[in-house]
Amino acid sequence: MADVKKIATRDSYGAALVELGAEHEDLIVFDADLAGSTKTGMFRKAYPDRHFNCGIAEGNMMAVAAGAAAMGMVAFASSFAMFASGRAFEQVRNSIGYPRLNVKIGATHGGISVGEDGASHQCCEDFALMRSIPGMVVMCPADDVEARAAVKAAYEYDGPVYLRFGRLAIPVFHDENYEFQIGRGEVLHDGDDVAVIATGLMTYEALKAADALKERGVGARVINLCTIKPLDEELVLKAARECGKIVTCEEHSVIGGLGEAVCSLLSEKCPTPVRRIGVNDEFGHSGPASALLEQFGLSAEHIAEVAAEMAAK
Repeated sequence: MADVKKIATRDSYGAALVELGAEHEDLIVFDADLAGSTKTGMFRKAYPDRHFNCGIAEGNMMAVAAGAAAMGMVAFASSFAMFASGRAFEQVRNSIGYPRLNVKIGATHGGISVGEDGASHQCCEDFALMRSIPGMVVMCPADDVEARAAVKAAYEYDGPVYLRFGRLAIPVFHDENYEFQIGRGEVLHDGDDVAVIATGLMTYEALKAADALKERGVGARVINLCTIKPLDEELVLKAARECGKIVTCEEHSVIGGLGEAVCSLLSEKCPTPVRRIGVNDEFGHSGPASALLEQFGLSAEHIAEVAAEMAAK
């Protein structure tokens, strides 16, 4: 595929907050002493009176954001995915999810691609944790355009939302006319031999895999699901019925994430063979992001190999 510009979705998050801040005075942003890394520093620079640093106290930050939402504000609470979903899980569950408050959690540095920060920061469990909270919307955008659209959609949505953004700069493949909707996926590449359902940075890898598969005579239908919860059931079921074989791809553990969501749906409504590509019940380790993605099988080459095996059965 032709070279395209690359932008980290954490940068998209910061830029979207600035744009929304100009339009909505009820938007406020909280951060846990990581504004430079989460990119909420962009919002702080533009609107210093609406940005609050809660320090290295993520649980307290979630409780404060919940209080602001209870007073009618739209609160975005930001930290690394490991801390936003893991360290602050109790407060997210009890103070935000249970009362269904209008808090949006902007979690950056998700997945193996955090790279050199190592296993302690490479959160591959956040989808599972956040999916388990009743009423929580969970999203993981695939590029800059989708990330900015997802942030705006989260603002407009009345209720709790978990947004996962990445540290690694990734290709931008959507155009500015892309229409985003929470709970709706999209078909990016047509094919009937096997369906490849992806989220986050794995979507572009799936597109590259589809090109490689085409050269091998395999037609792969590539589906991008930014919203992991609620799942676009209609699109997934259609792919299962028309392709008969599914491969899921995510920069997350194969336990509790996109793959399990797809498998749960299909097992009840349309039993279909599924192969899950993700992190296989193990911790990551420090290293260059690109090398780690390759090592853990989160690459176009591995997707093509697995999809070709599925199509041949």
